[in-house]
Amino acid sequence: MDKIPLTNFIRSHFPAPTTVLETIAAQFEERHFAKGEFFLKEGKTSEYLFLADGLMRAFAHDTNGNEVTTYFYPKNRVVFEAASFFMRTVSAENIQALTDCTGYSADFDRLNKLFHGLPEFREFGRLMLVKEFVAYKQRTLAMINKTAEERYSELLETHKEVFQFAPLKQIASYLGVTDTSLSRIRREFAKKGQL
Repeated sequence: MDKIPLTNFIRSHFPAPTTVLETIAAQFEERHFAKGEFFLKEGKTSEYLFLADGLMRAFAHDTNGNEVTTYFYPKNRVVFEAASFFMRTVSAENIQALTDCTGYSADFDRLNKLFHGLPEFREFGRLMLVKEFVAYKQRTLAMINKTAEERYSELLETHKEVFQFAPLKQIASYLGVTDTSLSRIRREFAKKGQL
């Protein structure tokens, strides 16, 4: 597989000359993850990944050792644990493939080289950081000011593939509800013909 999905993704967010796109792409290596394989394990330091195909999820463990899903990454998204990547610290989160996945990864040194050497990539990187920060902020606020039903509806509208590939237990923990509550919400949506 060539790196066309990567260069197309960058171009769609920040138009740049083909030569610049090729320079950026040269710093990334193609990666494949089988379903269940980890891109990042807690205790390790995060790399940076553009997910070209598949679905991944981030999760951490609560004080009782239970998995709590913190994020879902559909295709055409950048995947990394920001604090670990930028601060060069070990991650408290795991990122795992929920399906077979294909992507392009770069380590901190390669990305830093691009940031310092190419103004176009610096602008693209800033755009991606802002986008991810906004998404995390919206999720945090949604846990406070939206009902479980509203969060479920939003996930259904924006990331329907999550319901196709993620176990209900993972979806429930992401929405901040019990498995029983999620079953009730799903029944209500089914009655309304919204599933």
